[in-house]
Amino acid sequence: MSEENHVEQPKKTQGVSRQTQPYVYPPKREFREPDWTRWPAWSKVTKEEWESALWQRQHSIKNLRELAEVWGPYADQAFLDDIQADIEKNATMSMLIPPQMINCMNEKDLRHDPVRRYMVPALSDRHPVWPCHPKASRDSLHEAEMWVVEGLTHRYPTKVLAELLTTCPQYCAHCTRMDLVGNNMPNVTKHRFKMKQKERFEAMLKYLRETPSVRDVVVSGGDVANLPPAVLEDFVMQLLDIPNIRDLRLASKALQALPQHFLQDEVLKSLDRIAKKAHERGVQIAVHTHVNHACQVTPLVGKAVVKILEMGYRDVRNQGVLLRGVNSDAHEMLDLCFMLLDHAKIMPYYFYMCDMIPNSEHWRLSVAEAQQLQHDIMGYLPGYATPRVVCDVPYVGKRWVHQVVGYDRTLGISYWTKNYRTSIEMDDPEALNYRYTFYDPVYTLPEEGQAFWRGEEQRGIRSK
Repeated sequence: MSEENHVEQPKKTQGVSRQTQPYVYPPKREFREPDWTRWPAWSKVTKEEWESALWQRQHSIKNLRELAEVWGPYADQAFLDDIQADIEKNATMSMLIPPQMINCMNEKDLRHDPVRRYMVPALSDRHPVWPCHPKASRDSLHEAEMWVVEGLTHRYPTKVLAELLTTCPQYCAHCTRMDLVGNNMPNVTKHRFKMKQKERFEAMLKYLRETPSVRDVVVSGGDVANLPPAVLEDFVMQLLDIPNIRDLRLASKALQALPQHFLQDEVLKSLDRIAKKAHERGVQIAVHTHVNHACQVTPLVGKAVVKILEMGYRDVRNQGVLLRGVNSDAHEMLDLCFMLLDHAKIMPYYFYMCDMIPNSEHWRLSVAEAQQLQHDIMGYLPGYATPRVVCDVPYVGKRWVHQVVGYDRTLGISYWTKNYRTSIEMDDPEALNYRYTFYDPVYTLPEEGQAFWRGEEQRGIRSK
């Protein structure tokens, strides 16, 4: 072995105190439902009310005035003004937060609270120079371009995404579908489905019956928890009648944000009927949710998950989003994964790098940072429960962050390839030969890179 390739083995030393691991299991966080009565507006709310889906929906926060009433003395006027300024200038999603989610916030430090940071951004949270990447776009994944039917995205060879609706019980500020989902904002007029719901559903089902190469359907939105159970059940039951469909995934962040919905008798009976038919047909069926921080894993979430698993759903999996100041630290990420796995029986699955939508820069990490995080969480969790950190590359799809084929760290441009055509590239003979690009946040770059993007931004402004 040459000297330059020789790696010296570690040696044991005498008289040195034992060192701890970089991460020490188990998490110190308690698995409990935080006391909602600590919030002034909910000081007299009973357990029965709190566990009612109807009460949760009726008392979901829809504007800053209502939020200020709930937060009470824990939020000063300067902080509220900071949030209001962001609503007027930068926000891409309207405010809608169930009490369950607010109750996960730390009332003693709302400014730095991870749930507040991604649900209720303040203007001072945004990067002061680079709030938005010059390459950001409203539909950053180009899903609408790949609609084979309005709301049915066919991006992968054997998989489709069915967006059944454009509303949720909660609106996350970093929502990748901010182009379509939710209410209009001062700076964003949302697009809308043109077809009537029944016609859209029928057209989706017709396409899937006529496209035997599709075996896997993600049923999403919006959030399926906002569909009446009978409507969701009818659509899924018709999916289960299509012979080529072998995998179904129901996507709902509300499993965490509004677990009360999934504990209602009507919803449970409907989900049970779906599970029974899937089992009879030999179809794998799972539920996907979206939990970003360990503090959001509470007993009510776990109770809802157990109900679903007992019906025969294969898994409840978590698809979180990698967000700076929320879960970008290996300790926070591992705490979250262990809380999910140990207490709520939710399988850690993916953590997507935050997509390049407008005004998302302060949340986004560079590819290098994402690669480092993947490195730092390896070896602690079982292999099957170690989440993959992925980059959802425009016109490509999910790629593990170490699959990058080229990376200019000065300009923050990563290059990616793919091995399949999307539905819009079937006639392009060069589609599999291109190198597709993704972009790091500009503020993570060296000065030379930032100077390049300042020039690009100025040229873009002049060309408008």
